[in-house]
Amino acid sequence: MSCRSLADRIDALLPQTQCTKCGYDGCRPYADAIAEGTAPINRCPPGGDEGIAALASLLDTPLLPLDLTRGEPGPLLVARIDEAHCIGCTLCIQACPVDAIVGANKHMHTVLADWCTGCDLCVAPCPVDCIQMVPAGRAWTAEDAAAGRQRHRHHQARIERLAADNARLMAPEPASAPAPAAAADAAQDDDRKRAAIESALARARARRNTPRP
Repeated sequence: MSCRSLADRIDALLPQTQCTKCGYDGCRPYADAIAEGTAPINRCPPGGDEGIAALASLLDTPLLPLDLTRGEPGPLLVARIDEAHCIGCTLCIQACPVDAIVGANKHMHTVLADWCTGCDLCVAPCPVDCIQMVPAGRAWTAEDAAAGRQRHRHHQARIERLAADNARLMAPEPASAPAPAAAADAAQDDDRKRAAIESALARARARRNTPRP
């Protein structure tokens, strides 16, 4: 069995919440690391003991206890935005790995609860702390996982397209045809927003990965 086909089978067993609690940037990178033998099978809180058992059976390896330094398992949560306090900064929209938050710059945002994976990655970037994680009132299903995987792929493709567009905008132009100042300013603004999100997510991951006393 090739490493890639094994990674596909591992990925199929992961919950596709894209929460990054495992320490990787989504379920697929974690699946790749498990397939390569560089990550253990017990770093997925959303998958819980059931997920560990499924991975152990697939890989014919011993069961491991869930690594609780990565987070606690529990019922499905979804993000809820206090719309009265939302300032429309769009940072939560950019942080959502499955595009479950909709809105526009300087306008109220809202969460598509049926799309939300409960990853909580939108919470840390919010500058006004108007996002809470609340019980979803339902279980996460195999259909949810398949949809989460697909939406994450679309999200990643869109991010890559935007990065390529920004790179073109920032590329030096011939002296006779300088890049428009407005385009350069927009690209710089996008860079600042991405940097803010990356910094906030890094802090959130650091808090998650700090061992409990």
